[in-house]
Amino acid sequence: MNKTDAIIIGAGPTGLFTAHQLNLIGLNCEIIDNLNKIGGQCIELYPDKPIYDIPAVPECTGKELTNNLINQLKPFDIKFHLNQRVDEVKKDNDNWFVKTNNGKTFLTPNVIIAGGVGSFEPRRFSPKECEKYENKSLFYAIKDKKIFEGKIVTIFGGGDSALDWAIELSKNSRVTLIHRRDEFRGAKSTVNKMNELVKSGKISLLTKYQLTNVMGSDQIQNIEIKHDDGKTKNIKTDYILGFFGLIMQLGPIADWGLNIDKKTITVDTEKFETNQKGIYAVGDICSYPGKLKLILSGFHEGALAARACFKLARPNEKYRFEFTTTSSNLLKRLGKKE
Repeated sequence: MNKTDAIIIGAGPTGLFTAHQLNLIGLNCEIIDNLNKIGGQCIELYPDKPIYDIPAVPECTGKELTNNLINQLKPFDIKFHLNQRVDEVKKDNDNWFVKTNNGKTFLTPNVIIAGGVGSFEPRRFSPKECEKYENKSLFYAIKDKKIFEGKIVTIFGGGDSALDWAIELSKNSRVTLIHRRDEFRGAKSTVNKMNELVKSGKISLLTKYQLTNVMGSDQIQNIEIKHDDGKTKNIKTDYILGFFGLIMQLGPIADWGLNIDKKTITVDTEKFETNQKGIYAVGDICSYPGKLKLILSGFHEGALAARACFKLARPNEKYRFEFTTTSSNLLKRLGKKE
């Protein structure tokens, strides 16, 4: 059985930064994630998608953000347990016993849930014919945008992901954006940018249409879409992208005795602790009044949860807040010279 000061469930950006904050104050931790790679949603859903709201970083992709966070952890010896799901969390005196589906066990006073929205899968197109083209010429996430260069790409959806990718891919591809309504759910600035590109002819826009059929052999060649008035239209395309949001599943977390409301975990805003002492929730999976589902919010939450962990991991020591710019102890942990 592995003993550690904290277990982090989730290797996305929030989990990675929380690990950094724990090690910075002298606590060790291990990270468990059910994906086979580090990065969470940033790597799984939008590795090439530009992110614009990371402080002091004007623009970066999900992959770049992940790599930077991994580099930030290099001074520390973080153990990752990937492709594993935490199935069991139960009280063991003053500690928590944690067990994965692979049979690995841990004993820790602190468990930090940084699992994003839990396990997730995309909402799919309804026509059954779509299944044979998935991950060949039909995608619900983009991992390599280069494959679309010079191609005809048809994007379905009305939220931020659909709009962002329509704008991004229009730089090098012929893009048609199709939405089942006239109104869009994306940020106003993004909708305005999309409309500008429609006016300039960079994006073709069709609203009140839905996909009814796909045609082709090994690759998609044409699609059929149907308007609300019943009329159908046939469109030539090389690729289809569907962005209809995610179906969220909390999985085993739902059985750990936590206060769960609408698939999120209620926490306080002092320590980001749940109703169970020593279990914290940070990132998209936690909820509290005024919660913003932003990566930068997750960083703030992880920093406070890490400090709260110190009291349980080092009950006989007093935590003293220090700045990395002035503390010789913190600089040594980071491998820096004074």
